[in-house]
Amino acid sequence: MGGTQRHRPSDNLDDGAGSRSLGSAPRLIPAVRAAPACAPQVEGRTALPARGHRKFSSHHNARDNCAMNTKHVLVLGNGPVGQTTALLLAKRGINVTLLDGRIQRDSIGSKALAQHRDVLDVWEHVGAGAKIAQEGLTWSRSRTYYGSHELFCDTYFESADSPFPPFVNLSQTRTEQLLDEQIAEQPRIKVLWDRTVRGIAQDAAGVTATAVCQDGSEYEFSGDYAVAACGARADELRKEIGVSLDGRTFGDRFLICDIRAELDGWEGERRFYFDPEWNPGRQVLIHPCPDSQYRIDWQVPPGYDLEEDAATGGLDRRIRLIIGDAPYEIVWKSVYRFHSRVVDRMRVGKVLLAGDMAHLVSPFGGRGLNSGIGDAENAAWKLAFVLLGWADESLLDSYDAERRAAAVENIAVTSETMDFLVPQTPEQKETRTRCLEQALTDPGARKNINSGRLFEPFWYSDSALTTPNPERPFAGRPAKGTLADAGPGVILPDAAVTIAGSERRIRRIAREGMMLLLGDRVDAASIQTLARDNCPAPVSILKISDIDPAGSLQFQLKSSTHDVWIIRPDAYIAAVCDAHDPEGIAAALHRAIAATTSLEPQPGLTRSLITSGALPHPV
Repeated sequence: MGGTQRHRPSDNLDDGAGSRSLGSAPRLIPAVRAAPACAPQVEGRTALPARGHRKFSSHHNARDNCAMNTKHVLVLGNGPVGQTTALLLAKRGINVTLLDGRIQRDSIGSKALAQHRDVLDVWEHVGAGAKIAQEGLTWSRSRTYYGSHELFCDTYFESADSPFPPFVNLSQTRTEQLLDEQIAEQPRIKVLWDRTVRGIAQDAAGVTATAVCQDGSEYEFSGDYAVAACGARADELRKEIGVSLDGRTFGDRFLICDIRAELDGWEGERRFYFDPEWNPGRQVLIHPCPDSQYRIDWQVPPGYDLEEDAATGGLDRRIRLIIGDAPYEIVWKSVYRFHSRVVDRMRVGKVLLAGDMAHLVSPFGGRGLNSGIGDAENAAWKLAFVLLGWADESLLDSYDAERRAAAVENIAVTSETMDFLVPQTPEQKETRTRCLEQALTDPGARKNINSGRLFEPFWYSDSALTTPNPERPFAGRPAKGTLADAGPGVILPDAAVTIAGSERRIRRIAREGMMLLLGDRVDAASIQTLARDNCPAPVSILKISDIDPAGSLQFQLKSSTHDVWIIRPDAYIAAVCDAHDPEGIAAALHRAIAATTSLEPQPGLTRSLITSGALPHPV
């Protein structure tokens, strides 16, 4: 059926995913378990005939971990979620075949344009974050109007120790191009266009996807697992996989136009209009973009015809009512409908669903693509851990539990916004009008105006991988514009740290494997032994006081001298343990990777892991 498609190995198996040498800073314990000596080795690429039935197979044998690397994942869909999944898997030493039904990358305008700082952070881990941030436009103000009256202006200040601003605006087209540049440099990723996946089958050995080309020829691709990120319109493939996309669709539509114009004073702010005179009874949202471009979203009634509006001059009149006589050109235009839907499960055996394939939300708040990148990172580290033998396949159950919960949260938030923007009942319409009228004269009423809650990383406080800490309980969804306190289930606050005289970011280190952060009186050598005995994956062990001379990380963590922080490979906090409880630390390490082995008391685990001079165990 044709040759086997394989990839050249990188010079470094983990390419940063496992342990790295971090220098010889005092009291820094290097990763306690390196990547297997049987580093994945892969043959060169096999030439294939121009037509015919082809099969790319990984021939994976889980019992032969020391054979050449045949760990292989199929990623279905070459949009930002699929691209990110592929890059993260490849960085951890996993081979990827990336399939897409389009002939080539197409221009899709601004589309998902608001990129959150924590997503930029994920992209920086694969080499693209800084480039996207540099080309993107940062906005610091969000103005909200009712008619022609400004109700309030939210100003966004730096509230986190991060190299990235809270949001940047960059078209999805350009974001995809920058991710493509990273993919082109990654020999573990094979990209194939004109491959529309029509069928998918799985058994104990792996997954087989059947794809067709536009000329009608058919192909098969095999892998150990598959990540389906085929976008919103993949209804047939969802049926083939066996999931339903449940929820609702809103009747009103939204018209998008990307225009290029010089509009002084508009470039640094987002503008949201309720019931403007030039779109009465509906909304308009204006986003600044790079290169003097602006994205304008109009809410339009059901049955709106874009082509007719453009042909009759109606579209030009819409634009002129907003920008006046300024010269402009239309760069891209489209009409879309909002959905609030999520699949009934995001894991089906060896297939994980991600991005718009798994959930659809309205774009107010930028929760679509940003949440999809959360899917990508969650799926990638767990698949890599399973394929590299560091975790059991049961770890993948937590992908569905964690990311479906994130999707449900996003739907709850965006549905509240849509019910305010597009009231579905007379009662909702009355409430909306009353809130807007009150907000004209009562500043206290403005908190009830819902023009969208911006994206924030989800919290895994209820995850089976998270060990609760009664002294650090998760307080629920944080107030709008604020961050959740550091604790189990929350993403680790980022900070600049110093290792061997060089500045690094703590999240970048966390994403190299598992990471333990220690309070000042925790015995690092004992923790190293405990980690080696209870976690098969690479683990970096760092004393907070050694790496945080400025105190930024300590300030954000509010850590005690006997804390042991267990950080997952996606930089989420799995547990905050007490060094007086070594059995609890061992149990939390097991739980963080869904280890099923029951814990037996280990010699030495009954003693405290506190160095001499530490405070006594509290009674």
